[in-house]
Amino acid sequence: MAGGERLTNGGFSPEMNPFTPKASLVRYWNKQIQHQSPGSAFLLSKASPLTAVASATFAKLASENALPDRLPDFCSAANLFCFPDLGPTLEKHSNDVKFSVYDQRNFTNYGGTIHPGGADSFKKYSQNGNVVTDSFRRYSRDAAGHEDKFTSYADNSNVVEENFNSYGTSATGGSGDFKNYQSGVNNPTSRFKAYSDDGNGRAQTFKTYTHEANAGPGQSFTSYGKNGNGAPNEFSSYGVSSNVIGSDFSKYGENGNAANDTFKGYGGDGNVPRNNFKSYGASGNAAVDTFLNYRDKANVGDDSFSSYAKNSNFEKVDFVNYGKSINPGSESFTGYGKGAEGNKIDFKTYTQNSTFKDYAKTGVEFAKYNQSRLGGGKTVNKWVEPGKFFRESMLKEGKLIWMPDIKDKMPKRSFLPRSIVSKLPFLRSKIAEIKRVFHANDNSTMEGIITDAVTECERSPTVGETKRCVGSAEDMIDFATSVLGRSVVLRTTESVAGSKEKVMIGKVKGINGGRVTKSVSCHQSLYPYLLYYCHSVPKVRVYESDLLDPKSKAKINHGIAICHMDTSAWGANHGAFMSLGSRPGQIEVCHWIFENDMNWAIAD
Repeated sequence: MAGGERLTNGGFSPEMNPFTPKASLVRYWNKQIQHQSPGSAFLLSKASPLTAVASATFAKLASENALPDRLPDFCSAANLFCFPDLGPTLEKHSNDVKFSVYDQRNFTNYGGTIHPGGADSFKKYSQNGNVVTDSFRRYSRDAAGHEDKFTSYADNSNVVEENFNSYGTSATGGSGDFKNYQSGVNNPTSRFKAYSDDGNGRAQTFKTYTHEANAGPGQSFTSYGKNGNGAPNEFSSYGVSSNVIGSDFSKYGENGNAANDTFKGYGGDGNVPRNNFKSYGASGNAAVDTFLNYRDKANVGDDSFSSYAKNSNFEKVDFVNYGKSINPGSESFTGYGKGAEGNKIDFKTYTQNSTFKDYAKTGVEFAKYNQSRLGGGKTVNKWVEPGKFFRESMLKEGKLIWMPDIKDKMPKRSFLPRSIVSKLPFLRSKIAEIKRVFHANDNSTMEGIITDAVTECERSPTVGETKRCVGSAEDMIDFATSVLGRSVVLRTTESVAGSKEKVMIGKVKGINGGRVTKSVSCHQSLYPYLLYYCHSVPKVRVYESDLLDPKSKAKINHGIAICHMDTSAWGANHGAFMSLGSRPGQIEVCHWIFENDMNWAIAD
C-alpha cells in the first residue's frame, strides 16, 4: 500500500496525520485484531476520506443537529450517496430541443404555450448514470400539438428518480412517447402527478418501460389523465422481466371522457410484481380499458383494484390472459364497478387467488375463470440467477461452475467516522429526523431507501442468527470480534472476473480445516453512507478457491464461498430451493461473497 500503511504483520503503520479517520482506523485495527489478515487493506479502503479538520467540523455539526444545513458539502467531502437538491428554473425554450447529454436537471415551464407544435427529444438521456434525478414540472403545459419523446432514458442507471409534475396539463393533441425508459435500472422510481390532466386528445405511450429493472419502489401515476378528453394511453411491455417492481395508479383517468387505455404485456414474466389501481377510471364516461397478457408468467405478485371504474358510465373493460402466473399471486377487487351504469367487463383465462368484494355483478362475464396455474419451474428459476446458489460438492478442483454476476451495483460510498455516525439517528422511530438530515422528501426515493434499510436492520434475527448493522469500520470490527474473538481474518472475493460466465474451480482450501465453524458475513445495504448488514449464522463452512479460465486454465480470480449446512429455518420459497430443487433442512446451500461484501472467520 502507498505511504507504508501496511506492516508485515498484517496491521497498519500510523499515517502522517494522526487525526484523520483513516489514521484512527489504522490504530483501532492494530489494537483490536491479533492476527495477520489479507483483508485489512480492503477494509481500510472503505474508511472515510474526510480530513482531520472536516471530520471534527462535521462531528460538531452532527452533535448540534445542524448537518442538514451543510448536506451538499458533507456528502461531497465524505463520499456519500445523496440526491442533489434541484432548484427551480424559469428557463424556457422556443425551439425544438434534443437532450442527449444532460443530467440532474429541473425542467420547469418547458414546452408550453410559447411553442405550439414541434418536438423535444430525450434520447440516451442519463444513460449509464449512477444517481440520476430529474424533475419535469409544468412541462408542455397548455401546449398544442407538442410531441415529447423519451427514448433509452436513464437506461442501465443505478438509483433513478424522475418526477413528472403537472406534465402536459391542459395540452391539446400531441403525444408523449416513453420508449426503452429506465430499462435495466436498479431501484427505479418515476412519479407522474397531475400528468395530462385536463388534456384533450393527447396520446401517451409507455413501451418497454422499466424492462428488466430491479427492485425499487416503482412507478406512481397520481391523478393521471384526470378530466381528460379522448386521450389514448398504451402500456406495452411495461415492467416486463422486472424484479419486485411496484406501480400505483391512483385517481387515474378520473372523470375522463372516452379514454382508451391498453395494458399489453404489462408486468409479464416479472418476479413478485405489485400493482395498485385505486379509483382508476372512477366516474368516467364511455372509457375502454384492455388488460392483455397482464402479469403473464409472473411469479407470485399482488394486484389490488380498489374502486375501479366506480360510478362510471358505459365503461368497457377486457381482462385477457390476466394473471397467468407460474406461482399464483393475489388479486383483490374491492368496490370494482360499483354504482356503474351500462358497463361491460370480460374476464378471459383468469386465474385463482382472487377476491371480489362489492363487485358489480351485472354486465360481467367470466370465461375460463380459475384456470389452474401453469406448471413447471423453469420460468420461475430465471429469477434465481444461475450460479447464485450451489451445492458444496461443486467446490472440487476441476469442476465447472457458472459464476453469477457478483459485481457491486450500489453507489460508491465510504464509511463515516464513528465520531459522526454515533451522533446520527438510526431508528424507525427517528425516520423523520433521518429524512431531515438527508433532505428526503415525503414519498421520495430517498425516503424509501432510508425506511427499507432501517426496517431491515431492526428486524428480529432469524433462529440462531446474531446480527448488527454498522456504519463505521470500527463498529464492524467490534461486531466481528464480539462473535469470533480477536484472532480473526477478513476475506473478500478478489475481483469480479468470471462474472456471468462458466469458470473452473482451481485449488480449494477449507477455512478452519473445512470444519463446520462460525463466521461473520457482511453485506452492503443501500443507504446514504456505507452501511453493512453483518450477521453470523450457525453451522457454516467457509472456503476460498482459485477460479480458472476453463480453456487456458489460467487463474482469473480468487473467490470466497460460504456453505450453510443447516437450512431448516429457511423459508420454503427461498430462491435457493427454487434453484436447486429441494426443501428447507434437506440440503446445504452455498454462495459466493460478492464484490465489496466480506467474510470474517476465526484465524487458522
